[in-house]
Amino acid sequence: MNHSIPSFLAAVLILVSSPALAQTQAGAQTKTLDELARNVRDAAATEALINQEREARFVRERDRQRELLAEARDELADENVRSDRLKLEYDENEKVLAGLETTLAERMGNLGELFGVVRQAAGDIQAVLDDSMVTAQKPGRTRFLSELAERRELPTVPELRQLWSAMVTEIAESGKVVKFHAPVERASGEKEIQEVVRLGVFNAVSGGVYLDWDTGKSRENFIELARQPAGRFSDMAGDLQNSSPADIVPMSVDFTRGQILRAVVQSRTPLERVREDGGPVGYVIIGVGFLGLLLCLWKAFSLYSTGAGIGQQMKATETDRKNPLGRILAVYSDNPDVDIDTLELKLDEAILRETAPLETGLSFIRVLYVVAPLLGLLGTVVGMISTFQMITLFGTGDPRMMAGGISTALVTTVLGLVIAIPLTLLHSFLQGKARALVQVLEEQAAGIIARIAEERT
Repeated sequence: MNHSIPSFLAAVLILVSSPALAQTQAGAQTKTLDELARNVRDAAATEALINQEREARFVRERDRQRELLAEARDELADENVRSDRLKLEYDENEKVLAGLETTLAERMGNLGELFGVVRQAAGDIQAVLDDSMVTAQKPGRTRFLSELAERRELPTVPELRQLWSAMVTEIAESGKVVKFHAPVERASGEKEIQEVVRLGVFNAVSGGVYLDWDTGKSRENFIELARQPAGRFSDMAGDLQNSSPADIVPMSVDFTRGQILRAVVQSRTPLERVREDGGPVGYVIIGVGFLGLLLCLWKAFSLYSTGAGIGQQMKATETDRKNPLGRILAVYSDNPDVDIDTLELKLDEAILRETAPLETGLSFIRVLYVVAPLLGLLGTVVGMISTFQMITLFGTGDPRMMAGGISTALVTTVLGLVIAIPLTLLHSFLQGKARALVQVLEEQAAGIIARIAEERT
């Protein structure tokens, strides 16, 4: 049929055209139709290949579906077998469980002692953990122990293991230095969330200050101590706060878990002891000490000023009557023609006149350092009288009743010695300085007499 169409078209063209034109056009038409036929054959072959691929893919998918269906059926069969096996095991376990429950009920009476021990141990451990500052880092960890201590049923093995784990965890945490954030109540009463460094279960610091762990029922947080330890301990706390986990820094440890730090808050400073226990005698001793110190400072200034003037006069060629040595030299310049004996007497008189101002005040300082320990002894007697009065009224049952009088006796004694010892040392120093200046004046006067005697002989 493909060959009949071109032949029919060729015949029609021959009938309507001239022989030459018909022959040329017939050749071109034949070439175009051949290409068309070849294209048609190629398209048919391509379409046949596509159809074959589609049929092959369909066959493969059908076979895959059959394989999946077979696998699903096999899996279903296996699950049915497993279900039957588990059902048998469940029935057997139910029988075993019933037997174990019967045995447990029979042996329940023998575990009563263990139950009591567990409850007591849970209560004791709860008290220890509540008092531990690790609870601030891990809040709510004692809830289980509280429930276990109040439970009426026997504890299970996992619960016993949890009880043991709580004890071991506390032991492990007592040897760690940990940084965490927790509420901190400042000395002013403000409550803030701050970074806290916990040194085991012994100390806690924040911002370079020591903290106390409050275990009251109404609140559970760190409290800044109203009074901090000495400066070197505060520096240690600051270094620990700023250190990294790999650093090794010195740190003081309160092994009493805060009792020493609480005692620091309750203890009084020396100034507070003097103010509270010294009494009137203590204030008098302090007044004597301040007066003696002022006198010593004034006398030291006077002696050093006089010594500076004498030193300048020894270097100068002209006489300056503003210093003791200048006034002694002026005696010679005012009496150049007197005999040696008279000049010596006049110089001795001038030295005596200059010696008195140099030694002024030293005797009063000596009186002060003698009176200070006597005032301390007076305070001691007053304190002992107060102590004996307390013993007469309340007996010796409570030592704290006698502590006030004894503290007064000791504080005043210490104050007297603290004032007397420095004043004694200062008096000795100032007296030596005054004697040295007088010796310089005597040497200069002796030098003048020796020079005149040599000139006149």
